[in-house]
Order: sequence, then C-alpha cells, then structure tokens
Amino acid sequence: MTLANKLTLGRMALVPVMLAVYYMRFPGAHLVACALFILAALTDLIDGHIARSRGQITDFGKFMDPIADKLLVVGMLIALCGDGKVHPMIVFVIIAREFAVSGVRLVAASGNAHRVIAASWLGKVKTNVQIAAVILLLLDNWPFAYLGIAMDQIAVWTALVFTAWSGVDYIVKNWQFIGENR
Repeated sequence: MTLANKLTLGRMALVPVMLAVYYMRFPGAHLVACALFILAALTDLIDGHIARSRGQITDFGKFMDPIADKLLVVGMLIALCGDGKVHPMIVFVIIAREFAVSGVRLVAASGNAHRVIAASWLGKVKTNVQIAAVILLLLDNWPFAYLGIAMDQIAVWTALVFTAWSGVDYIVKNWQFIGENR
C-alpha cells in the first residue's frame, strides 16, 4: 500500500475521532474538532501530491480518496446541521449529490471496461469550498463575524452551487458509463 493510500485511510479514521470530539462539548471542543478537520483536509492535499510526484496514482486512491473527502465533509455537516448552523436541505442536496456521483462511479467500475473515474477539477473545487464552509461554521464565522459579514453562510451557499454544478457536470460527462450496463 502506498503512502498516499495510507494517508487517505488515515483521513477516514480521523472522521469518527473528530466527530466524537465535536460532541464532547468541553470548552474549546469545536476548536479541537476544527483542528482535526483541518488536519484531515490537509491530508487530502498531501496524499494527492505524494501520489502524483511519486507516480503512485492507483485505482484504490482514485476510488477511495473521494470517499474519504465525502465522509469528512458530510460527517461534519451533519453534526453542524444538528446544531442549527446549516440548513438540513443544504446538507440533503450535498449528500444526494455524493450518492449520485458515487453511484455513477460504482456503475463505471463494474461495467465491461471496469473504469475508475477520477475526480474532476470542478469536483475538487467543490470539495475545497465545502471544506472552507465547514471551517468557517466550526469557527463561528471568525474573524468575519467581527466585520458583520456572514462569510460562513456565503461559503455554505457557494458550496451548494458548486455541489450542484459539479454533480450535474459529472453525471453528464459520464452518462455513457451508465448506458453500458443496461
């Protein structure tokens, strides 16, 4: 197993730890959860860089890296939704997009050609905007709250737009893989 793949699995393992800390409710728990979230998000950048620079891009990595990102972002969005920091319909749209894209990925991987579809640049932008939104929500919109700018909500709505856009783009570009398995 490559180092990049180990980092991806490590990111997945951090998710329940991060959520447990978030729910502990000790003073500063949200800051510790935010630090764990940022650490996990950074592993996404690091594992991709390592895989590309070492020529170790694997089908496992192309398949599991987006799943690790989904677990990280969706896990924390559900927790934030439970605290009323993000609207449930926004979380629903994000989760629905992830299910739809994952479904296309699974169909493509199980088809005659056994294709593994890597994330597109638009999907990567979507993930980064979602990560920024979650961080702002965890930090209670710091430092923008002092300026009277609802940057956390701007980031959430921007994430929603990129989520929908990238989902439609992904399905349209990969529709032929769905047709192969009829």
